[in-house]
Amino acid sequence: MTVQGSSPEASAKTHFDAVIIGAGFSGMYMLHSLRDKLDLNVTVFEAGDGVGGTWYWNRYPGARCDSDSYIYCYTFDKNLLQEWNWSERYPEQDEILRYLEHCAERFDLKPDIQFGKRVVEVIFDDNTELWTVRTDKGDSVTTRFVITAVGALSTANMPPFKGLGSFKGKCYHTSQWPHDGVDFTAKRVGVIGTGATAVQAIPEIAQQAKHLTVFQRTPAFCVPARNGRVDPEVTKARKADYDGIRQRIKDSFFGFELNFLPKVVLDTTPEEREREFDRMWDAGGFAFWLANYQDMFFSKEANDIIADYLKRKIRSTVNDPVVAEKLTPKNYPYGTKRQPLDTNYFETFNKKNVLLVDAASDGPIEEITPNGIRAGGKEYPLDIIVIATGFDALTGPLKKLGIKGRGGRILAQEWEAGPQTYLGVAIAGYPNLFTITGPQSPSVLSNMPVSIEQHVEWITECIAYMRRSKLSTIEATAQAQDAWGAHVAEVVNSTLMITANSWYMGANIDGKAHRFLPYLGPEGVGGYRRKCAEIAEKGYEGFAFASHSQGGTVHPIAAE
Repeated sequence: MTVQGSSPEASAKTHFDAVIIGAGFSGMYMLHSLRDKLDLNVTVFEAGDGVGGTWYWNRYPGARCDSDSYIYCYTFDKNLLQEWNWSERYPEQDEILRYLEHCAERFDLKPDIQFGKRVVEVIFDDNTELWTVRTDKGDSVTTRFVITAVGALSTANMPPFKGLGSFKGKCYHTSQWPHDGVDFTAKRVGVIGTGATAVQAIPEIAQQAKHLTVFQRTPAFCVPARNGRVDPEVTKARKADYDGIRQRIKDSFFGFELNFLPKVVLDTTPEEREREFDRMWDAGGFAFWLANYQDMFFSKEANDIIADYLKRKIRSTVNDPVVAEKLTPKNYPYGTKRQPLDTNYFETFNKKNVLLVDAASDGPIEEITPNGIRAGGKEYPLDIIVIATGFDALTGPLKKLGIKGRGGRILAQEWEAGPQTYLGVAIAGYPNLFTITGPQSPSVLSNMPVSIEQHVEWITECIAYMRRSKLSTIEATAQAQDAWGAHVAEVVNSTLMITANSWYMGANIDGKAHRFLPYLGPEGVGGYRRKCAEIAEKGYEGFAFASHSQGGTVHPIAAE
């Protein structure tokens, strides 16, 4: 049976030049690039019944982008940039999904996407130098190249709560939300988690629920989103300057039109820094996180000054001083965890129908009972539980694919102590396997479409280079991979990022190795892009190739 959208021909084929896993931003552009630029025979396996990736699955109340819409989009098509109009600064999930549906139609992608098929096994054959990809629907195809476009945040973190199966009410994880929504009217609702997702969902749920209980393990530093309609004149100016915008975000540190202040906070007067903080606070968005004083991520003393401003904001917003203290972070530096953007998040705790249960002061969750949640020896009766505990980030989606490389080596086992990649795009021992925005690339520390486009274009040119050179396989060398891993660690170890128990460190998953997962390069996204380009210009330094005629490994090129 062919799932709607994919062609019968695509489903019937058993060999492809390339197989792409996932049909979100990454997979859609990868398909367009390989099929339409290189004329390769390509198919995409997508677990969902439609395109969109993150924006197909995450439909929880309040779900919206937190990168400005004018840069949270494809930039490779100039006409698309001019023709598409976003309704808000931060569009909601349904609008982003409409955009991606539009792109799928515009580039005629759906005939080559096989929907409703989850990849469960990806195995390399040393003799044929081909991959076999299998799905949960019984498909088995061979391919020269495999490109994972599974996203960094797509494997839900479901903590093993005692008694979860006994709950008599309804229970939902935010990343697996019912497509027809959830009615909270007259319901007692419990939300577990206070990360970026929960910060978006909690104010929305509180408006509808009879009573909302929020179970917090770690309080979050939030800054206001300042969402709203964009001035038509601003939109017009941006459309006129998209060539400049595209270049600036490509060269930037985080993929935004944001840059650190060229000062250190410790050298400024209290009056000057307060003016800067107020300016960034009023502007909203990621400016406070990504365009603050440059010593924020390196000096605890500097970080404390910046964090103090945010703590004062929390205390001045939340009416009950006891609740305000529970909501005030104390055990990690500002900016070392994912920055949530909020709209009335702290104000929500002033509502009479909202209760905060803090693990540190009220007691942690002990178990889920048939009638609710027991925490700190007290039971909280609930009709609906919303689990907003995030994801097994970056490595989780790849480890779930059942990837086996040369000699039967198993990726999930090799990564038990943490990911090992070269540039976050390739893995030693796994020929012709590319990981779009994989671990040890800028990925989640950037505006994602910018990093996605860079990886897709780099992979496309790499495959084109192989075809021109009549090469059959490309594989990262172990030496290059080790050197890259050491570089990733060296850079981040000079910052405060490693001092927080964040999902960047894998600390949100029980038993997961604590290792910084993305790449925080010395020059950010722009520097990483230049490094990847330089490697390609040097004949793909740090990679080994095999030719079609010879087999075996030839001309390994050592990385610096």
